[in-house]
Amino acid sequence: MSTPDPIEIEVVTVGGDVGARAEYDEPRLATFYFDLGSPFSYLSAERISRLFSDAEIEQPEWQPVLLGGLFARFDRGSWSQTDMRAAGMAEVERRAAAYGLMPVRWPDPWPGNSLHAMRVATYAKSIGRTVSFALAAFRQAFAGGRDLTDPDNVAIAAAACELHPNAIAKAAASDGVKRRLREATDAAGDRGVFGVPTVVVGDEVFWGDDRLEEAVAAAAAAS
Repeated sequence: MSTPDPIEIEVVTVGGDVGARAEYDEPRLATFYFDLGSPFSYLSAERISRLFSDAEIEQPEWQPVLLGGLFARFDRGSWSQTDMRAAGMAEVERRAAAYGLMPVRWPDPWPGNSLHAMRVATYAKSIGRTVSFALAAFRQAFAGGRDLTDPDNVAIAAAACELHPNAIAKAAASDGVKRRLREATDAAGDRGVFGVPTVVVGDEVFWGDDRLEEAVAAAAAAS
């Protein structure tokens, strides 16, 4: 199969990486859980910052978690591996068009293994680049059709938010980053997160791109 054409990645931040925080900051009102291999997470990622801004409330924390780990914990599986695959992909494409996003280009293969990309996302979070890296990686995958299993494609996304390829390679291989990603996934499960995208506001869990507006309304009511 031919290699997808490169896409231009635009990463826009306001006053730094919106939704990013250092590990020692106070918890945010809302937390957005995502996996870079999830197309519905991509749809929510493209909208969530604007929706929170429009509601004039604090931006959510973006937390990378391993969807496979959540599936294992809750004994669930992905729709992409069932007879709902074609319908699910069509729904992603329909929503992307309705949201005014670029036409979806599916990576080949999809789903792939997002582990390396998620470790880089965990490193990006530790230095306040969660949102910019996640958006760049999502766009590589679902607007550019590039497989995030390939470290080179992850490096392209990282370069868009000024992360050096040597730094991300070293970080992704480190025991500390691996541990933090596992711990974040376990902690998400403890809060009742069983899939992505999910937004948690207090004790309320809003799973699915179609519940994003409901999550924003709950955050606004709690602010």
